Amino acid sequence: MSMQRRILLSTLLATPALAQPAWPERPVRIVVPDGAGGGNDTTARVFAMQLERVFNLGFPVDNRAGGGGRIGVEHVYRSAPDGATLLLGNAGSNGINGALYRDLPYDLTADFTPISLLVTGPNALAVNPKELPARDVPELLRLLRARPAGSVNYASAGPGSSAHFSMELFKAMTGLDLTHVPYRGAAAMAQAAQAGDTPILIANLVNIQPLIARGDLRLLAVTSRERWPGTPDVPTLHESGLEGYETLAWNGLFGPPGLSPAIGQRLLPELRRIATLPEVRSRIAAIGGTLVVSDPATLTERVRADVAKWRRLADQAGIRPE
Repeated sequence: MSMQRRILLSTLLATPALAQPAWPERPVRIVVPDGAGGGNDTTARVFAMQLERVFNLGFPVDNRAGGGGRIGVEHVYRSAPDGATLLLGNAGSNGINGALYRDLPYDLTADFTPISLLVTGPNALAVNPKELPARDVPELLRLLRARPAGSVNYASAGPGSSAHFSMELFKAMTGLDLTHVPYRGAAAMAQAAQAGDTPILIANLVNIQPLIARGDLRLLAVTSRERWPGTPDVPTLHESGLEGYETLAWNGLFGPPGLSPAIGQRLLPELRRIATLPEVRSRIAAIGGTLVVSDPATLTERVRADVAKWRRLADQAGIRPE
């Protein structure tokens, strides 16, 4: 081998190490397309705290609520793919919105860089017991069918939220006519149900658990196909007469379009290690979630399946943006 070829080969071998910059070199924002205090925000903060310890840099949580999650998601879509901005997406912002809004400037199934599914959990059907004194789903259906069509309001955290589409699926499978009243975020939704203005809702369990514990709301069923380990005595909607009913809340970590795969590969082992920590497992269990750190392909398939499922419902039920 000539001297020139040896020099060229040694240069090529050295280049990958030199071309790969250290990551992260500065604080990394985790954008949450929801307000503070809900399950999505809690999940982001649990992981952010641990990532700060791993990388010895800040991972500030940036709450960008509004537009049913579109404001925060679009912010990340337009962010530079340098690893300084990540998205903690969820079943509403990165699933349902792909079915509800046909004018999004991005494609939820293709444009974002998947890193990992992080947490899944059931939603829960609950009622204000003063307004709807049902103790199980069959009794609730009898009460609702005895009321005039459209006279009972249900609460959601906004158009396109998981709470919105979960209840629309409930309506489609029962034939009930309930009136959707959207609120700005999970906290306002829960307060409206507590006050009796919207006496029925399907919500992420963490968002209504304190009200259930105080007796302000009554938990009737969960939306997972199997009973949830955290509430083993609570039946599923599937076993309560709505055969096949299933909706899941979930969180996943995404990067903007064009994010280097090397950043995801750097993050994944740490995310998996964080998911084994007892304090993380107990905190996520307390909000009704299960840790499911995955590969990027699993997150991509979750998004595709959700968009397809909810698009069918939107088309069948004539659901349009409000």
